Amino acid sequence: MDLAESYADQPVFVTGHTGFKGAWLCLWLAELGARVSGFALAAPEGPSLYALAGVEQDVESVTGDVRDTEAVAAAVARLAPEVVIHMAAQAFVRRSFDEPVATYATNVMGTVNVLDAVRRDDGVRVVVVVSSDKCYENREWVWGYRESDPMGGHDPYSSSKGATELVTAAYRASFFDTADAPAVASARAGNVYGGGDWSEDRLLPDVFRAALAGEAIRVRNPEAVRPWQHVLNPLSGYLRLAERAWADRDCAAGWNFGPGDDDARPVRWIVERIDALWDAPLRWEVDPGPHPHEAQWLKLDSSLARARLGWTPRWDLGDGLERTVAWHRAHRDGADVRETTLTQLREFAS
Repeated sequence: MDLAESYADQPVFVTGHTGFKGAWLCLWLAELGARVSGFALAAPEGPSLYALAGVEQDVESVTGDVRDTEAVAAAVARLAPEVVIHMAAQAFVRRSFDEPVATYATNVMGTVNVLDAVRRDDGVRVVVVVSSDKCYENREWVWGYRESDPMGGHDPYSSSKGATELVTAAYRASFFDTADAPAVASARAGNVYGGGDWSEDRLLPDVFRAALAGEAIRVRNPEAVRPWQHVLNPLSGYLRLAERAWADRDCAAGWNFGPGDDDARPVRWIVERIDALWDAPLRWEVDPGPHPHEAQWLKLDSSLARARLGWTPRWDLGDGLERTVAWHRAHRDGADVRETTLTQLREFAS
């Protein structure tokens, strides 16, 4: 996958760059020769990929909150990007039950603020708003959701992502519908994993924390089926989408970037596979709860991206889990985190 020609010396602005996905994306953009800037809250306390991999050396970083309208606008105006990839979000379903107002403010109004900053600027050419597979009205279907399916969401997080998609579509139709306006697209993916994720309340980070502590892994819903994918798979989709939208305004739309059907697996299968790959026995048990509502089935149909963007997930579930386990073992054993991360990135992109 050769993206270097498109991104070399390209000014790219990433919101949420201090997070797990943002750190991987910024490293990749820097590898491609882009001039990367970022806007986000400070890196989280405790271990973070952003800090351990030294991502700050690759990014002109602005610390700020996407809920701050003027701060977002000032950053876009000063940094003068031509490509904007908006990933800043409150990204946790369970936290959204405790903090619904903050979730909607960050995910919905944060997106409004980014798009309005672009509207007020005359240099941006392409915007990719990163949403979630949970933006769809979940009917517990066993087949994948397509881009034409209705938005929805049972919980505050999911409905905030549906609203994010509606906001993006409204801005695109109202302000970005002329030939000289920025091409505004959205990207829907979810349940990503990979080295360097220490997020709260997510399966693989919970597994690795328990493994390193020698504790039992507490699993909420072992039979829930999710479309698991290594973080580099959807990131490659975001980069390809921005590249194509630059040249073809028909790509200014919503796109799914999900794994193949064989990679939609139950939680139980994931835990058992990591147990087989880890170099010490793992123990797990069902967490009896109580727990807030979670979808039992969730899959994406990404045939549109495959057909029109030429995108396919490069690493399947087996490849991705092997590399994620290898990353965490390397970190545990004191290896150079930046070099470990860049090596996996180069393997993926080669």
